[in-house]
Amino acid sequence: MSSSYTIDDLRKDVAEGRIDTVLACQVDMQGRLMGKRFQAEYFVESAWKETHSCNYLIATDMEMETVSGYKATSWEKGYGDYTMKPDLATLRRIPWLEGTALVLCDVLDHHTHEEVAHSPRAILKKQVKRLEDMGMKAYMASELEFFLFDQSYEAAQTSGYRNLKLASPYNEDYHIFQTTKEEEVMRAIRTGLQGAGIPVENSKGEASAGQEEINVRYADALAMADRHAIIKNGCKEIAWSKGKAITFLAKWNYNAAGSSSHIHQSLWSLEEKPLFFDHAGKYGMSPLMHNYVAGLLAHASEITYFLAPYINSYKRFMAGTFAPTKAIWSKDNRTAGYRLCGEETKGIRIECRVGGSDLNPYLAFAALLAAGIDGIENKLELEAPFVGDAYGGKGVREIPRTLRAATTEMTESAMLRKAFGDDVIDHYTRAAEWEQEEYDRRITDWEVARGFERA
Repeated sequence: MSSSYTIDDLRKDVAEGRIDTVLACQVDMQGRLMGKRFQAEYFVESAWKETHSCNYLIATDMEMETVSGYKATSWEKGYGDYTMKPDLATLRRIPWLEGTALVLCDVLDHHTHEEVAHSPRAILKKQVKRLEDMGMKAYMASELEFFLFDQSYEAAQTSGYRNLKLASPYNEDYHIFQTTKEEEVMRAIRTGLQGAGIPVENSKGEASAGQEEINVRYADALAMADRHAIIKNGCKEIAWSKGKAITFLAKWNYNAAGSSSHIHQSLWSLEEKPLFFDHAGKYGMSPLMHNYVAGLLAHASEITYFLAPYINSYKRFMAGTFAPTKAIWSKDNRTAGYRLCGEETKGIRIECRVGGSDLNPYLAFAALLAAGIDGIENKLELEAPFVGDAYGGKGVREIPRTLRAATTEMTESAMLRKAFGDDVIDHYTRAAEWEQEEYDRRITDWEVARGFERA
Protein backbone atom coordinates (compact mmCIF):
# COMPACT_ATOMS: atom_id res chain seq x y z
CA MET A 1 0.00 0.00 0.00
CA SER A 2 1.58 3.25 -1.15
CA SER A 3 1.36 6.65 0.47
CA SER A 4 -0.44 9.26 -1.63
CA TYR A 5 2.48 11.64 -1.06
CA THR A 6 5.12 11.30 -3.78
CA ILE A 7 8.67 12.45 -4.34
CA ASP A 8 7.29 14.99 -6.82
CA ASP A 9 4.94 16.32 -4.12
CA LEU A 10 7.94 16.63 -1.83
CA ARG A 11 9.96 18.47 -4.46
CA LYS A 12 7.11 20.96 -4.88
CA ASP A 13 6.79 21.46 -1.11
CA VAL A 14 10.54 22.02 -0.84
CA ALA A 15 10.59 24.49 -3.74
CA GLU A 16 7.67 26.45 -2.23
CA GLY A 17 9.13 26.47 1.28
CA ARG A 18 6.64 24.20 3.05
CA ILE A 19 9.14 21.40 3.81
CA ASP A 20 12.72 22.03 4.92
CA THR A 21 13.56 18.75 6.70
CA VAL A 22 13.27 15.10 5.70
CA LEU A 23 13.66 12.31 8.24
CA ALA A 24 15.20 9.21 6.63
CA CYS A 25 14.61 6.39 9.10
CA GLN A 26 15.32 2.72 9.45
CA VAL A 27 13.69 0.55 12.10
CA ASP A 28 15.98 -1.00 14.70
CA MET A 29 15.61 -4.29 16.59
CA GLN A 30 13.49 -2.57 19.23
CA GLY A 31 11.09 -1.15 16.63
CA ARG A 32 12.40 2.42 17.02
CA LEU A 33 13.04 4.92 14.24
CA MET A 34 16.76 5.55 13.71
CA GLY A 35 18.24 7.76 11.01
CA LYS A 36 19.13 11.25 9.85
CA ARG A 37 17.52 14.65 9.46
CA PHE A 38 18.25 15.79 5.91
CA GLN A 39 18.12 19.31 4.65
CA ALA A 40 15.21 18.89 2.26
CA GLU A 41 16.97 20.41 -0.75
CA TYR A 42 19.77 17.85 -0.46
CA PHE A 43 17.34 14.97 0.03
CA VAL A 44 15.37 15.69 -3.15
CA GLU A 45 18.61 16.23 -5.06
CA SER A 46 20.29 12.92 -4.24
CA ALA A 47 19.63 11.34 -0.82
CA TRP A 48 16.23 10.06 -1.93
CA LYS A 49 18.20 7.36 -3.76
CA GLU A 50 20.26 6.17 -0.78
CA THR A 51 22.18 7.15 2.32
CA HIS A 52 24.26 5.27 4.91
CA SER A 53 24.34 4.34 8.57
CA CYS A 54 26.59 2.41 10.94
CA ASN A 55 25.76 -1.29 10.95
CA TYR A 56 25.67 -1.38 14.74
CA LEU A 57 22.14 0.04 14.60
CA ILE A 58 20.78 -3.50 14.16
CA ALA A 59 22.96 -5.01 16.87
CA THR A 60 22.39 -2.84 19.95
CA ASP A 61 20.21 -3.06 23.01
CA MET A 62 17.69 -0.54 24.34
CA GLU A 63 20.53 1.65 25.64
CA MET A 64 22.47 1.55 22.35
CA GLU A 65 25.26 -0.58 23.78
CA THR A 66 27.63 -2.24 21.31
CA VAL A 67 26.78 -5.78 22.37
CA SER A 68 29.36 -8.51 21.82
CA GLY A 69 28.54 -11.91 20.38
CA TYR A 70 26.90 -10.95 17.09
CA LYS A 71 28.13 -12.62 13.91
CA ALA A 72 27.07 -9.74 11.68
CA THR A 73 28.73 -6.84 13.51
CA SER A 74 31.59 -6.52 15.98
CA TRP A 75 34.66 -4.50 16.92
CA GLU A 76 36.71 -7.09 15.05
CA LYS A 77 34.79 -6.34 11.86
CA GLY A 78 35.13 -2.62 12.45
CA TYR A 79 31.47 -1.60 12.58
CA GLY A 80 31.20 -0.53 8.95
CA ASP A 81 28.25 0.93 7.05
CA TYR A 82 24.93 -0.33 5.85
CA THR A 83 23.12 1.37 2.98
CA MET A 84 19.75 2.90 3.78
CA LYS A 85 17.51 2.91 0.71
CA PRO A 86 14.37 5.06 1.09
CA ASP A 87 11.14 3.25 0.27
CA LEU A 88 9.31 6.14 -1.37
CA ALA A 89 5.98 4.36 -0.88
CA THR A 90 6.34 5.31 2.81
CA LEU A 91 7.08 9.02 2.18
CA ARG A 92 4.71 11.31 4.08
CA ARG A 93 4.38 14.70 5.72
CA ILE A 94 4.63 14.77 9.52
CA PRO A 95 2.10 17.39 10.68
CA TRP A 96 3.23 17.55 14.30
CA LEU A 97 6.79 18.55 13.31
CA GLU A 98 7.07 21.87 11.51
CA GLY A 99 8.20 21.67 7.89
CA THR A 100 8.98 17.97 8.11
CA ALA A 101 8.52 14.87 5.94
CA LEU A 102 9.52 11.29 6.78
CA VAL A 103 10.48 8.24 4.77
CA LEU A 104 11.27 4.71 5.95
CA CYS A 105 14.31 2.95 4.54
CA ASP A 106 15.25 -0.61 3.77
CA VAL A 107 18.66 -1.66 5.08
CA LEU A 108 21.08 -3.06 2.50
CA ASP A 109 24.53 -4.57 2.64
CA HIS A 110 26.99 -1.82 1.76
CA HIS A 111 28.84 -4.02 -0.74
CA THR A 112 26.24 -6.35 -2.27
CA HIS A 113 23.20 -4.07 -1.92
CA GLU A 114 21.21 -7.12 -0.83
CA GLU A 115 18.76 -6.58 2.01
CA VAL A 116 20.29 -7.27 5.43
CA ALA A 117 18.53 -10.48 6.42
CA HIS A 118 18.23 -9.67 10.14
CA SER A 119 16.82 -6.17 9.61
CA PRO A 120 13.20 -6.13 10.85
CA ARG A 121 11.68 -4.84 7.62
CA ALA A 122 13.50 -7.49 5.55
CA ILE A 123 12.30 -10.26 7.88
CA LEU A 124 8.67 -9.26 7.37
CA LYS A 125 9.08 -8.72 3.63
CA LYS A 126 10.38 -12.29 3.30
CA GLN A 127 7.20 -13.71 4.85
CA VAL A 128 5.02 -11.40 2.75
CA LYS A 129 6.80 -12.72 -0.36
CA ARG A 130 6.13 -16.32 0.75
CA LEU A 131 2.43 -15.51 0.90
CA GLU A 132 2.50 -13.77 -2.49
CA ASP A 133 4.08 -16.87 -4.02
CA MET A 134 1.09 -18.80 -2.63
CA GLY A 135 -1.34 -16.31 -4.23
CA MET A 136 -2.21 -14.64 -0.93
CA LYS A 137 -1.63 -11.53 1.12
CA ALA A 138 -2.14 -10.73 4.78
CA TYR A 139 -4.16 -7.89 6.19
CA MET A 140 -3.25 -6.96 9.74
CA ALA A 141 -4.10 -4.36 12.36
CA SER A 142 -2.31 -3.76 15.64
CA GLU A 143 -4.09 -2.05 18.51
CA LEU A 144 -1.70 -0.06 20.70
CA GLU A 145 -2.16 0.66 24.39
CA PHE A 146 -0.07 3.04 26.48
CA PHE A 147 -0.08 5.10 29.66
CA LEU A 148 -0.23 8.90 29.62
CA PHE A 149 1.45 10.90 32.40
CA ASP A 150 1.15 14.56 33.32
CA GLN A 151 4.90 14.88 33.79
CA SER A 152 7.34 15.42 30.96
CA TYR A 153 9.90 12.75 30.08
CA GLU A 154 12.58 14.92 31.62
CA ALA A 155 10.68 15.31 34.91
CA ALA A 156 9.94 11.58 35.04
CA GLN A 157 13.61 10.74 34.58
CA THR A 158 14.72 13.29 37.20
CA SER A 159 12.34 11.72 39.73
CA GLY A 160 13.79 8.28 39.09
CA TYR A 161 10.39 7.33 37.65
CA ARG A 162 8.85 7.52 41.12
CA ASN A 163 5.67 9.30 42.18
CA LEU A 164 4.52 9.69 38.59
CA LYS A 165 1.18 11.45 38.06
CA LEU A 166 -1.10 9.62 35.66
CA ALA A 167 -3.43 11.56 33.40
CA SER A 168 -6.38 9.94 35.20
CA PRO A 169 -6.87 8.98 38.86
CA TYR A 170 -9.21 6.07 38.04
CA ASN A 171 -10.01 3.31 35.54
CA GLU A 172 -11.09 5.08 32.35
CA ASP A 173 -12.10 2.16 30.14
CA TYR A 174 -14.48 3.66 27.53
CA HIS A 175 -14.91 6.68 29.87
CA ILE A 176 -15.95 9.77 27.90
CA PHE A 177 -15.72 12.41 30.65
CA GLN A 178 -12.23 11.39 31.76
CA THR A 179 -10.94 11.14 28.21
CA THR A 180 -12.34 14.62 27.55
CA LYS A 181 -9.75 15.86 30.05
CA GLU A 182 -7.02 14.20 27.97
CA GLU A 183 -8.17 15.50 24.58
CA GLU A 184 -5.35 18.04 24.25
CA VAL A 185 -2.98 15.12 23.76
CA MET A 186 -5.26 12.49 22.25
CA ARG A 187 -6.86 14.80 19.67
CA ALA A 188 -3.38 15.90 18.61
CA ILE A 189 -2.40 12.24 18.21
CA ARG A 190 -5.48 11.35 16.17
CA THR A 191 -5.32 14.38 13.87
CA GLY A 192 -1.53 14.20 13.59
CA LEU A 193 -1.53 10.55 12.52
CA GLN A 194 -4.42 11.15 10.12
CA GLY A 195 -2.48 14.03 8.59
CA ALA A 196 0.53 11.73 8.20
CA GLY A 197 -1.50 9.38 6.01
CA ILE A 198 -2.36 6.88 8.74
CA PRO A 199 -6.16 6.34 8.76
CA VAL A 200 -7.25 6.61 12.40
CA GLU A 201 -10.38 4.85 13.60
CA ASN A 202 -10.57 5.98 17.23
CA SER A 203 -8.91 6.46 20.57
CA LYS A 204 -10.39 5.37 23.89
CA GLY A 205 -9.68 5.09 27.57
CA GLU A 206 -8.36 1.69 28.60
CA ALA A 207 -8.59 -0.57 31.64
CA SER A 208 -6.43 1.33 34.13
CA ALA A 209 -5.95 4.86 35.36
CA GLY A 210 -4.16 6.89 32.70
CA GLN A 211 -4.29 4.13 30.11
CA GLU A 212 -5.13 4.92 26.48
CA GLU A 213 -5.62 3.00 23.24
CA ILE A 214 -5.22 4.16 19.65
CA ASN A 215 -6.73 2.19 16.77
CA VAL A 216 -6.02 2.67 13.07
CA ARG A 217 -7.44 1.00 9.99
CA TYR A 218 -6.04 -2.37 8.94
CA ALA A 219 -3.65 -2.59 6.01
CA ASP A 220 -1.42 -5.11 4.28
CA ALA A 221 1.18 -6.49 6.69
CA LEU A 222 4.14 -4.32 5.67
CA ALA A 223 2.13 -1.10 5.52
CA MET A 224 0.62 -1.84 8.94
CA ALA A 225 4.04 -2.48 10.48
CA ASP A 226 5.26 0.81 9.00
CA ARG A 227 2.25 2.58 10.47
CA HIS A 228 2.81 0.97 13.86
CA ALA A 229 6.42 2.16 14.05
CA ILE A 230 5.44 5.71 13.06
CA ILE A 231 2.50 5.72 15.48
CA LYS A 232 4.69 4.90 18.48
CA ASN A 233 7.25 7.53 17.59
CA GLY A 234 4.54 10.08 16.82
CA CYS A 235 2.68 9.50 20.09
CA LYS A 236 5.86 10.12 22.05
CA GLU A 237 6.77 13.24 20.08
CA ILE A 238 3.28 14.72 20.39
CA ALA A 239 3.11 14.01 24.13
CA TRP A 240 6.60 15.50 24.63
CA SER A 241 5.61 18.64 22.72
CA LYS A 242 2.81 19.18 25.26
CA GLY A 243 4.93 18.57 28.34
CA LYS A 244 3.54 15.07 28.86
CA ALA A 245 5.03 11.57 28.76
CA ILE A 246 3.81 8.29 27.31
CA THR A 247 5.11 4.80 28.02
CA PHE A 248 4.70 1.70 25.90
CA LEU A 249 6.31 -0.44 28.61
CA ALA A 250 4.33 -3.68 28.73
CA LYS A 251 3.90 -3.55 32.53
CA TRP A 252 4.88 -0.22 34.03
CA ASN A 253 3.41 -0.83 37.51
CA TYR A 254 2.48 -3.96 39.47
CA ASN A 255 -0.96 -2.54 40.37
CA ALA A 256 -1.83 -1.44 36.85
CA ALA A 257 -2.98 -3.45 33.85
CA GLY A 258 -0.38 -4.22 31.24
CA SER A 259 -0.33 -2.51 27.85
CA SER A 260 -0.90 -4.75 24.87
CA SER A 261 -0.56 -4.73 21.13
CA HIS A 262 -3.31 -7.06 19.97
CA ILE A 263 -2.72 -8.14 16.36
CA HIS A 264 -5.68 -8.88 14.10
CA GLN A 265 -4.86 -10.94 11.02
CA SER A 266 -6.57 -12.46 8.00
CA LEU A 267 -5.52 -13.76 4.61
CA TRP A 268 -6.95 -12.58 1.29
CA SER A 269 -6.36 -13.51 -2.31
CA LEU A 270 -4.39 -11.12 -4.49
CA GLU A 271 -7.78 -10.32 -6.08
CA GLU A 272 -9.17 -9.23 -2.66
CA LYS A 273 -11.22 -12.35 -1.91
CA PRO A 274 -11.43 -13.10 1.86
CA LEU A 275 -9.77 -16.50 2.21
CA PHE A 276 -10.64 -16.99 5.89
CA PHE A 277 -14.39 -16.78 5.20
CA ASP A 278 -16.53 -19.75 4.23
CA HIS A 279 -20.34 -19.57 4.42
CA ALA A 280 -20.50 -23.31 4.98
CA GLY A 281 -17.85 -23.45 7.69
CA LYS A 282 -18.53 -23.45 11.39
CA TYR A 283 -18.43 -19.83 12.62
CA GLY A 284 -17.76 -18.95 8.96
CA MET A 285 -14.19 -20.30 9.13
CA SER A 286 -12.67 -21.70 5.94
CA PRO A 287 -10.44 -24.79 5.92
CA LEU A 288 -7.53 -22.45 5.14
CA MET A 289 -8.26 -20.47 8.29
CA HIS A 290 -8.37 -23.70 10.28
CA ASN A 291 -4.89 -24.57 9.03
CA TYR A 292 -3.53 -21.06 9.66
CA VAL A 293 -4.82 -20.85 13.24
CA ALA A 294 -3.60 -24.40 13.89
CA GLY A 295 -0.13 -23.20 12.84
CA LEU A 296 -0.31 -20.27 15.25
CA LEU A 297 -1.15 -22.62 18.10
CA ALA A 298 1.32 -25.34 17.16
CA HIS A 299 4.16 -22.82 17.20
CA ALA A 300 2.80 -20.48 19.88
CA SER A 301 5.68 -21.02 22.29
CA GLU A 302 8.31 -20.71 19.55
CA ILE A 303 7.09 -17.29 18.38
CA THR A 304 6.46 -15.81 21.83
CA TYR A 305 9.84 -14.06 21.94
CA PHE A 306 8.85 -11.94 18.94
CA LEU A 307 5.65 -10.95 20.77
CA ALA A 308 7.30 -10.43 24.16
CA PRO A 309 10.98 -9.50 23.68
CA TYR A 310 11.98 -8.16 27.11
CA ILE A 311 12.15 -9.24 30.75
CA ASN A 312 9.34 -6.81 31.54
CA SER A 313 7.12 -8.27 28.80
CA TYR A 314 6.46 -11.39 30.89
CA LYS A 315 5.26 -9.38 33.91
CA ARG A 316 2.14 -8.59 31.87
CA PHE A 317 0.91 -12.20 31.68
CA MET A 318 -1.23 -12.22 34.83
CA ALA A 319 -4.59 -13.92 35.32
CA GLY A 320 -7.60 -11.63 35.56
CA THR A 321 -5.95 -8.66 33.84
CA PHE A 322 -7.21 -9.17 30.26
CA ALA A 323 -3.68 -10.26 29.31
CA PRO A 324 -3.63 -13.94 28.35
CA THR A 325 -1.81 -16.75 30.11
CA LYS A 326 -2.90 -19.60 27.80
CA ALA A 327 -2.02 -20.02 24.12
CA ILE A 328 -5.39 -21.39 23.04
CA TRP A 329 -8.12 -20.11 20.74
CA SER A 330 -11.67 -19.29 21.63
CA LYS A 331 -14.71 -17.62 20.09
CA ASP A 332 -14.93 -13.94 21.09
CA ASN A 333 -13.27 -14.67 24.44
CA ARG A 334 -10.83 -12.13 25.84
CA THR A 335 -9.31 -14.60 28.30
CA ALA A 336 -7.75 -16.59 25.42
CA GLY A 337 -4.42 -15.91 23.76
CA TYR A 338 -6.06 -16.13 20.33
CA ARG A 339 -9.61 -14.79 19.85
CA LEU A 340 -11.90 -15.40 16.88
CA CYS A 341 -13.47 -12.12 15.75
CA GLY A 342 -15.97 -11.23 13.02
CA GLU A 343 -17.49 -14.70 12.81
CA GLU A 344 -19.89 -15.42 9.93
CA THR A 345 -18.69 -12.33 8.00
CA LYS A 346 -16.02 -11.63 5.39
CA GLY A 347 -14.25 -9.66 8.13
CA ILE A 348 -13.57 -12.88 10.04
CA ARG A 349 -10.09 -12.84 11.58
CA ILE A 350 -7.97 -14.13 14.40
CA GLU A 351 -6.76 -11.73 17.06
CA CYS A 352 -3.47 -12.57 18.76
CA ARG A 353 -3.68 -11.14 22.28
CA VAL A 354 -0.23 -12.31 23.40
CA GLY A 355 1.86 -9.34 22.27
CA GLY A 356 2.61 -6.36 24.46
CA SER A 357 2.93 -2.72 23.43
CA ASP A 358 6.72 -3.15 23.57
CA LEU A 359 6.90 -5.53 20.59
CA ASN A 360 8.57 -4.77 17.27
CA PRO A 361 5.70 -4.98 14.74
CA TYR A 362 7.83 -6.26 11.86
CA LEU A 363 9.17 -9.16 13.90
CA ALA A 364 5.82 -9.95 15.51
CA PHE A 365 3.92 -9.92 12.20
CA ALA A 366 6.61 -12.01 10.52
CA ALA A 367 6.59 -14.64 13.27
CA LEU A 368 2.80 -14.93 13.18
CA LEU A 369 2.78 -15.25 9.40
CA ALA A 370 5.55 -17.85 9.46
CA ALA A 371 3.60 -19.95 11.97
CA GLY A 372 0.36 -19.60 10.01
CA ILE A 373 2.04 -20.44 6.70
CA ASP A 374 3.50 -23.57 8.27
CA GLY A 375 0.01 -24.57 9.34
CA ILE A 376 -1.24 -24.12 5.78
CA GLU A 377 1.67 -25.93 4.14
CA ASN A 378 1.35 -28.90 6.48
CA LYS A 379 -2.48 -28.80 6.60
CA LEU A 380 -2.44 -28.83 10.40
CA GLU A 381 -5.74 -29.68 12.03
CA LEU A 382 -7.26 -27.10 14.35
CA GLU A 383 -8.12 -28.19 17.87
CA ALA A 384 -11.59 -27.47 19.27
CA PRO A 385 -12.07 -23.95 20.62
CA PHE A 386 -11.68 -23.44 24.34
CA VAL A 387 -14.89 -22.52 26.14
CA GLY A 388 -15.03 -20.60 29.41
CA ASP A 389 -12.45 -18.83 31.56
CA ALA A 390 -9.06 -19.66 30.05
CA TYR A 391 -7.25 -18.37 33.13
CA GLY A 392 -8.55 -21.40 35.01
CA GLY A 393 -8.02 -23.85 32.17
CA LYS A 394 -6.26 -27.05 33.17
CA GLY A 395 -3.98 -29.10 30.95
CA VAL A 396 -3.96 -26.51 28.14
CA ARG A 397 -1.07 -24.86 26.32
CA GLU A 398 0.50 -22.06 28.33
CA ILE A 399 2.40 -19.00 27.19
CA PRO A 400 6.06 -19.23 28.26
CA ARG A 401 6.36 -17.57 31.65
CA THR A 402 9.82 -16.04 31.23
CA LEU A 403 12.09 -14.57 28.59
CA ARG A 404 14.54 -17.39 29.30
CA ALA A 405 11.94 -20.03 28.41
CA ALA A 406 10.77 -18.15 25.31
CA THR A 407 14.35 -17.73 24.11
CA THR A 408 14.94 -21.48 24.30
CA GLU A 409 11.75 -22.15 22.33
CA MET A 410 12.76 -19.67 19.62
CA THR A 411 16.33 -20.94 19.37
CA GLU A 412 15.25 -24.55 19.02
CA SER A 413 12.44 -23.86 16.52
CA ALA A 414 12.96 -25.70 13.25
CA MET A 415 10.01 -23.80 11.78
CA LEU A 416 11.52 -20.37 12.51
CA ARG A 417 14.97 -21.41 11.32
CA LYS A 418 13.46 -22.56 8.03
CA ALA A 419 11.32 -19.43 7.66
CA PHE A 420 13.79 -16.76 8.81
CA GLY A 421 17.17 -18.46 8.33
CA ASP A 422 19.70 -19.68 10.89
CA ASP A 423 21.68 -16.44 10.93
CA VAL A 424 18.56 -14.40 11.69
CA ILE A 425 17.46 -16.66 14.56
CA ASP A 426 20.99 -16.73 15.95
CA HIS A 427 21.07 -12.91 15.79
CA TYR A 428 17.86 -12.52 17.79
CA THR A 429 18.87 -15.31 20.15
CA ARG A 430 21.90 -13.18 21.02
CA ALA A 431 19.64 -10.17 21.56
CA ALA A 432 17.46 -12.19 23.93
CA GLU A 433 20.47 -13.61 25.78
CA TRP A 434 21.90 -10.13 26.29
CA GLU A 435 18.59 -8.84 27.68
CA GLN A 436 18.61 -11.73 30.16
CA GLU A 437 22.28 -11.25 31.07
CA GLU A 438 21.78 -7.54 31.74
CA TYR A 439 18.79 -8.22 33.98
CA ASP A 440 20.42 -11.09 35.85
CA ARG A 441 23.23 -8.87 37.14
CA ARG A 442 21.03 -5.93 38.20
CA ILE A 443 19.80 -5.22 41.74
CA THR A 444 16.12 -4.24 41.87
CA ASP A 445 14.33 -1.97 44.35
CA TRP A 446 12.17 -4.97 45.32
CA GLU A 447 15.22 -7.00 46.37
CA VAL A 448 16.64 -4.19 48.47
CA ALA A 449 13.34 -3.36 50.19
CA ARG A 450 12.65 -7.03 50.90
CA GLY A 451 16.05 -7.96 52.21
CA PHE A 452 17.93 -4.86 53.40
CA GLU A 453 16.98 -5.40 57.03
CA ARG A 454 15.53 -8.89 57.07
CA ALA A 455 18.01 -10.88 55.01
